[in-house]
Amino acid sequence: MLQQLIKLLVVFIFLGYIVIWILMPTNVLYVHSLPLYHTSDSRFLWRTPRFLKGTTFCIFFGDQGANILIFAVPVLVMACLSCLYLHLQMKYRNHVDKSTSKSSGLARWRRPAFLKGPLGTISWIELFFSFLFVGLLAWSSWAYLHGIFAGITSSSAAQMRKTVWEIKMQRVALTQAFVGNICLAFLFFPVTRASPLLRLFGLTSEASIKYHMWLGHAVMALFTGHSICATIYWATTHQISRALKWDRVGISNVAGEVSLVFGLAMWLTTFPRIRRNFFELFLYTHYLYVLFLVFYVFHVGFTYTFITLPGFYLFLVDRYLRFIQSQQKVRLVSVRVLPCKAVELNFSKSPGLIYNPSSIVFVNIPAISKSQWHPFTVTSNSNMDCDTLSVLVKSEGTWTGKLYAEFASPSPLDYLNVSLEGPYGPTPPNLLRHDMLVMVSGGSGITPFISIIRELLFIASTTNTKVPPVLLVTSFQRTVDLSMLKLLLPATDTTYDLSAMDITIEAYVTREKEPSMESQKFTQTLWLRPNDSDRPVYALLGSNNWIWLGAIILSSFIIFLVLIGLLTHYYLNPDKQSNHEIYSETSKATLSMLVMCVSIATSATIGFLWNKWQSYRDMKRIQNVDIETPMGSPGHDDFWHYNFNRELESFPRQSILQATNVHYGIRPNFKRILINCDGSSIGVMVSGPAQMRRSVARICKSGLTKNLHFESISFSW
Repeated sequence: MLQQLIKLLVVFIFLGYIVIWILMPTNVLYVHSLPLYHTSDSRFLWRTPRFLKGTTFCIFFGDQGANILIFAVPVLVMACLSCLYLHLQMKYRNHVDKSTSKSSGLARWRRPAFLKGPLGTISWIELFFSFLFVGLLAWSSWAYLHGIFAGITSSSAAQMRKTVWEIKMQRVALTQAFVGNICLAFLFFPVTRASPLLRLFGLTSEASIKYHMWLGHAVMALFTGHSICATIYWATTHQISRALKWDRVGISNVAGEVSLVFGLAMWLTTFPRIRRNFFELFLYTHYLYVLFLVFYVFHVGFTYTFITLPGFYLFLVDRYLRFIQSQQKVRLVSVRVLPCKAVELNFSKSPGLIYNPSSIVFVNIPAISKSQWHPFTVTSNSNMDCDTLSVLVKSEGTWTGKLYAEFASPSPLDYLNVSLEGPYGPTPPNLLRHDMLVMVSGGSGITPFISIIRELLFIASTTNTKVPPVLLVTSFQRTVDLSMLKLLLPATDTTYDLSAMDITIEAYVTREKEPSMESQKFTQTLWLRPNDSDRPVYALLGSNNWIWLGAIILSSFIIFLVLIGLLTHYYLNPDKQSNHEIYSETSKATLSMLVMCVSIATSATIGFLWNKWQSYRDMKRIQNVDIETPMGSPGHDDFWHYNFNRELESFPRQSILQATNVHYGIRPNFKRILINCDGSSIGVMVSGPAQMRRSVARICKSGLTKNLHFESISFSW
């Protein structure tokens, strides 16, 4: 009950936040709270809303006080409430919850609406909210233009010694900037990996990255149009020299132009042809977002930046915590080398680290590249694999090829220095709400289903709950790729057996008509030398990580408000008449950004150190325990004795072989498979190439049967 109340409160605050954006161009807020552009000296004139005038808050914080209350506080309050909600959800987590109705009204809205086009595969609910957001942008554009064009007449233009066309061009440039700021305000929400707001509504950063892409295109298109219109206005009014001005007070044109250059550099590398063929160029260029935002703040001033600040503030908290985690070296215990040119990396994990199936970790290996971080789906399960976190790396590129070569060589590595960020994952999936689960994968797309199947196997083996039947339809190019099916069960645990659940595996080998000799190759397991400086993968903020994240967000913002208020009231603005002669807008913006970063770093560091001290004993115990001999029995394919450099030849377990039907030389007929599934509610999950996802989505969308509920869980960064 408490969780539902918190969620309703967050939704209520969010609706109020959206209403603020809707009212911004109108007389309700525009005249009293929005900045008005003064054409004579290129300044924003700030006016505090009537209901806030004279309040202690606005007196203490000055002109920026209104923006803090109206734009920053609601979003950060929503984030803190979301952290509380997620903490309660984790505390009272129930594996056998069937509360989600099979006939939920939202099921139809989650069906695919479009399969191709510039937006890719999107559901009806995504399309609905996209239309609402586009409607907000259209409304804002019309309202701004309607308001600022109303007072333009031939006589007023003559008094300003300009033509009506020139004045309108200037106002169009200003409107594009205002509308672009709406997109910028939402730009960083989708890329905040541990975002409580995304998790509250069942979203993840990897699934929401497409929203960031859409918003990024909109931001740069509007800001570029703003710059072009402003340049045309300066050229026609013979004021082109203003493009080189960096004023102490008001708008800094040079800073805006520098920010636009950095933005264009990022924008040009995001287009598919460049991003796919020159990914490293795209990756490194995207780090320019720091300079883009810094010069954006110099351009408009820190006071106005509060309108777009909240999303970036949450991103900055998340980014600093990721930086702290990335400095920790994790213990790589063993590596399984599969004959399909893939390796399974098994890391030591603290038992207190709980993550959901299909979570993501980012891996950095300095021996291959010091700067590259690559995302991989976690194949292990935190319930079944209490001391291990595993990921599967398929050799499909330069970085992954080098990693595979290091362990597949005749003299493999006996130690590897690795850093991790994560795991980041979706909300706990309600796997039991359907009558049947159909999992469709292609190639390495099977990895998220490994953790999901292990979760179902854990539920079936440890509770009296009946899990729904599972049909795994997986496609591989070669017979040797079937070795990835071995990962459905942990390598060293014989407690669980697939016979505990009803699972059928239909494996398709598309490029071979019969088993090849490569399929007879064995899997090798390499045990790596431990290092005293390495640590198990652990929860950065402890078992109560969501509470700690909320505390960091709240405390850092309070520290920031106190410091910025004291600086504004007693130092930066002691005398409003002489302030402009002492401190420039750039100086105040620089000091404000520094205070914000220090506040976040202080709170996050304290939270990290406190939790590190609390978990030190547990981590020390794990580190000092010698690696145990894996469970097994003589004659079993996983029976072996501990040795740092020992290799293990393992075979598919009998239960996996019995559940698997292999088809050679053909592709799966998804239409026939899905239509023949029995049950009033069939959960269809797809992970693999885009063409496969579209094919399955088209069948679910076609209406041939109404019991198919489509979900794409493929990771596309």
